Amino acid sequence: MAASYDLIVRNGTVIDGTGSAPRHADVAVQDGRIAAIGRIDGSGREEIDARGLTVTPGFVDVHTHYDGQVTWDDRFSPSSGHGVTTVLMGNCGVGFAPCRPQDRDTLMNVMEGVEDIPELVMREGVPWNWQSFPDYLEALSKRQCDIDFATQVPHAPLRVFVMGRRGVDREPATAADMAEMARLVEEGLDAGALGFSTSRSLFHRTPDGALTPTITAGEEELAAIARGMRRAGKGVIQLLDDFQDTTAEGATEFAMLRRLVELSGRPLSFTLLDISLYPGRWQTLLREIERAHRDGLTIRGQVAARPVAVLYGLELSFHPFSTCPSYREVDGLPLEAKLAKLRDPAMKAKLLQEQPSYRNPQMLAFMRSVANMFVLGDPPDYTPPADRRLDARAAKLGITPLELAYDLLVSGDGRTILFHPGANYTDCSDANMASMLRHDHTVMALGDGGAHYGLICDASYTTHALTYWTRDRKGERWPLPWAIQQLTDVPARAVGLGDRGRLQMGYKADINVIDLDRLKVSAPHPVHNLPGGGRRLEQKAEGYRATIVGGEVTYRDGEFTGAKPGRLVRGAR
Repeated sequence: MAASYDLIVRNGTVIDGTGSAPRHADVAVQDGRIAAIGRIDGSGREEIDARGLTVTPGFVDVHTHYDGQVTWDDRFSPSSGHGVTTVLMGNCGVGFAPCRPQDRDTLMNVMEGVEDIPELVMREGVPWNWQSFPDYLEALSKRQCDIDFATQVPHAPLRVFVMGRRGVDREPATAADMAEMARLVEEGLDAGALGFSTSRSLFHRTPDGALTPTITAGEEELAAIARGMRRAGKGVIQLLDDFQDTTAEGATEFAMLRRLVELSGRPLSFTLLDISLYPGRWQTLLREIERAHRDGLTIRGQVAARPVAVLYGLELSFHPFSTCPSYREVDGLPLEAKLAKLRDPAMKAKLLQEQPSYRNPQMLAFMRSVANMFVLGDPPDYTPPADRRLDARAAKLGITPLELAYDLLVSGDGRTILFHPGANYTDCSDANMASMLRHDHTVMALGDGGAHYGLICDASYTTHALTYWTRDRKGERWPLPWAIQQLTDVPARAVGLGDRGRLQMGYKADINVIDLDRLKVSAPHPVHNLPGGGRRLEQKAEGYRATIVGGEVTYRDGEFTGAKPGRLVRGAR
């Protein structure tokens, strides 16, 4: 008698996530797991005809910031619209737990500055029905969502929870402080956190320009936490670091990372970027990673699949004129009224002459670097040629790049988005990014979903990775099985989620059915669907015929089915 299954995906080209060659096969699902792969004679309670389509594991994004959104929304948009079936939150040392009631404003202030989540959205949306980190996980365990989610213990709220105002002011931790932080990290890991995260980046500041609580934390503090992780015997370490001390000869800061891995016995990953201001730094860091692996230390670089870029526009969080004094006259007006005032030649002349003012000097300098910006366009072009950069276009017109930026912003319907690649696109080339992505000790990541609501929209990187690197790139293109492996098995294993990321017997039935010929990403656009009417960037995709989480179809042709099988993932698998 032929077996029956909950679901069968038939006649597809299966790419299983291991890097193996594609094969024509059926995939059967029973009780949320892969039950059979091959020619399946049985029947399914539900069947999907995948003839002419590609069947892959669900994608795993290990760098997101859905820590707040998960508490008010049952959909992990935009990630879940791009084939992602599991996300890891709590990155870069920021989050909402642990937290005492008197410290909520502090954490919201940090999240607003670091991750561009408006205070009103957090005040309206975050329920704060927790204090300890285990309390937070307990609250999350009651959520039913479109995809699975896991989290980490973030350093900033941990430091504030233990040290109060001293932590906010970045005072050195006492021995008692460090012991308590280590204990709470152990507690969080035992409750189900996948790791611990921190930030050491000067870009991470509150809206008033203050550095975040973790940036100047000493090595002794991090070492105490590392020893706590060794006692727990579980978890990964994630951090963002500027590596300012890095030269061609080596990296002092990286040496500290090595010591943390030695002390903890746990894997570590960090954001790896090619920044034009620091030529060759990425190569030095990759050499350090290689040396660490030769010495038995697991350190990985997290690399974005496309240029790391900020988006600017009249409807977004910032643009080159948004911090000019005269812009306050129009800020907050409806778009049409704003355009009418900005098109006044007198207003234009005034804004072109004014000096902007903003309390985050790094961000201010970045948003005024208009020469290096492009128009993103629709469909979006994330690797535009140098002659489309604003400095090149302005030179042909005989005007300054700043004036061209102004004219572009107020042109048409006022919805032009300026695209500013700050990393991974040095000299308008993707060559360095390709070298980082193809390295054996890096992981494709950095979707940043759930944060930077009006500034960045990189959660669609999974779709871009498949369309650009395997199909549309001019020059070398990568094998599709390799790219699928980088989106599935590699990130899953990097954070200890060994029960997913592959289409193999017994693995979790997270599956994508994709029409690769039709696969494309649309231009990002603002929507106002956050708590309190807050704005965020949404970005859609075409070509995902079905996304399946734990055996349940959550999306068909990009439309949400209403199924919410996604749950909190506690601990490594």
